[in-house]
Amino acid sequence: MEKITPVDVQHKSFKKALQGYDRAEVDQFLDEIIETLEDEAQRRAALDAEIADLKERVSHFKAMEESLQNTLVLAQRTADEVKASAHKEADLIREQARLAGEREIAGYNDAIADVRREHQRAVEAAEKARSELRSLLMTHLALLERPEGNAPGNGEPAAAATAASEPEPAKEPRPKKDDTTRITVY
Repeated sequence: MEKITPVDVQHKSFKKALQGYDRAEVDQFLDEIIETLEDEAQRRAALDAEIADLKERVSHFKAMEESLQNTLVLAQRTADEVKASAHKEADLIREQARLAGEREIAGYNDAIADVRREHQRAVEAAEKARSELRSLLMTHLALLERPEGNAPGNGEPAAAATAASEPEPAKEPRPKKDDTTRITVY
């Protein structure tokens, strides 16, 4: 069935009959129907316009939502990349620090080994000097303990004979009045 418009009602004509309805009353009723239909048509047009506007706004908001979703995904991806990059950089810094620490420890270990070798040489030199000094002192002690009559040669004192047979140790310069000299025998 086709919709009736206000124009259809306005142009509608009825057949005349002897015992029909009051013409003025029918015309007045038709006028009310026309007015109602016109009001309804205007309201419908307004509602259609509002629906179109709302559809346009909904599509705009959907586009914004899609854009925001894409932005959020991109931001999440960027955050993950930055986080991964930061972890890699932190790992690299830790590795560099570890290697630098190992190099420094190796340098300290080398320095310790050098100091130990130097200490060992010093201990050996001190032991050698101690041994030589002990030997010299023992020789002098033996000379001092000999009776004077047992001196070799033509009656010279024993110390002079011993001194002639052994090389004379290098004389050290005399200390100044402020200098103090210590001899430690081990």
